[in-house]
Amino acid sequence: MTFATQRSLLPSLGALQAFEAAARHGSFTRAAEELNLTQGAVSRQVAALEQTLGVPLFERVRQRVTLTPAGLAYAAEIRDALSRIAAATMSAMAFRGAGGTLALAILPTFGTRWLIPRLPDFFQKHPEVTIDFATRIRPFDFRQEPLDAAIHFGDPTWPGAAMHRLMGEVIVPVASPDLIARVGLKEPADVLRAPLLQQSTRPRAWAEWLERQGLAPAQALLGPSFEQFAMVAQAAVAGLGMAIVPRMLVEEELRSGALAVPFDRPIDSRQGYWLVYPEEKRDRPPIVAFRDWLLAQCGRDPG
Repeated sequence: MTFATQRSLLPSLGALQAFEAAARHGSFTRAAEELNLTQGAVSRQVAALEQTLGVPLFERVRQRVTLTPAGLAYAAEIRDALSRIAAATMSAMAFRGAGGTLALAILPTFGTRWLIPRLPDFFQKHPEVTIDFATRIRPFDFRQEPLDAAIHFGDPTWPGAAMHRLMGEVIVPVASPDLIARVGLKEPADVLRAPLLQQSTRPRAWAEWLERQGLAPAQALLGPSFEQFAMVAQAAVAGLGMAIVPRMLVEEELRSGALAVPFDRPIDSRQGYWLVYPEEKRDRPPIVAFRDWLLAQCGRDPG
């Protein structure tokens, strides 16, 4: 389908906004109030849209309107499309010379404990750049998300994206001092007597650590599971079990004594942290500024 053909299928933006508001509120009257239009104007916009599409989007019963199955599916798509248009508009408005807005996906615990404390230096050096943060814990399709870049942990596989390795990580077993004393954690084999806290995006973390200690990983998946490292760390502080975590993400708990490493058996992760972004955005000024700064923070050559 050519762009000219696609353009001929595009309804007016006003009709789409009227439909989305009416779909969200389930009311033409409330949609009119939000858009500062009359109820009749909203009704006409929606009717014109239905005529263009050739399908009814609402069922009208007395003073109420409800979405038809076609309307329900269309509303979800249009809401996403309008959000993307708004985000693109904000990004364009934010440009100041070499500046602009960077929509960045970060890993929650890595973001709060490693990245954000370092960001004042970035903003001091690049006041012309604005960063909008979102959290993602798994890879995603940049074509389906209103995001410019992401910090990813894993292997260097992300189709259609440029990837820059930031760092590896050292993995350590940690537990609360109370649990260490209660279970008698003195050597690696003692781990098998303790509850093992799981991190859902790293399902083989305990198995890998146990295997490298020469221990059978039979119990590696037994124990409560959490989605984020911050939750795993807090569960360990509460004495719910042992955690296997990147040391850099629990430095605060180790300094305070809330957690301890019962035996010095760290392992280097086989994976790493990566900055990723679509190849076609490689030369966008906000990405260039953030990429070069971040690589320097990680001791990597921006070149």
